[in-house]
Amino acid sequence: MTDQRRVIARVLSESNDHPDVEQVHTRATIVDPRISIATVYRTVKLFEAANILDRHDFGDGRARYEEAPEEHHDHLIDVNSGEVIEFCDEEIERLQREAAARLGYRLVGHRLELFAVRDAKQTRSADKADANGGSKSGGPATAASSGPTSD
Repeated sequence: MTDQRRVIARVLSESNDHPDVEQVHTRATIVDPRISIATVYRTVKLFEAANILDRHDFGDGRARYEEAPEEHHDHLIDVNSGEVIEFCDEEIERLQREAAARLGYRLVGHRLELFAVRDAKQTRSADKADANGGSKSGGPATAASSGPTSD
C-alpha cells in the first residue's frame, strides 16, 4: 500500500463520523498536502470494492463512508441537522427476521436507514436535560456516534 493510501486509510479509521470524499481529502491533506482529490476518490473506490469500506447515501446528495463494521448497526439520520446516529435494536432485528421467515426466506443481511426529524416535545425535554447535566439520548435502542459495527 502506498504512503498516501495509508494516510487515507488512517483518516477513515480515525473518523468518528461518516465523511464524504471531500472531508476525507481535507483531513488527509493535513497529514500529506500532496494527496489529490483524485487519489482519495480512487482509494475510496478501491477500499469499497475490497469490502474495507461501506458507502452510504443518507439523502444529502453525498456518498458517505465508514469502515466496514465488525458488528451490525443501523442508522438514524436527522434530516434537519444531518446528524447520523448509529444504533442497534434487538426488537427491530427480530421483526426483520420474522418478516423474512413469513415470506419463506432466511434473512442473511440488511441495511436500515431511518430518516427522521426531532420531535419538538422531545427537543424541549432534551434541552432541559442538557441544561441540568443530563443526556439527550434514551429509549430502548442503544446509540453510538461511531465505532466498528456492521450493516
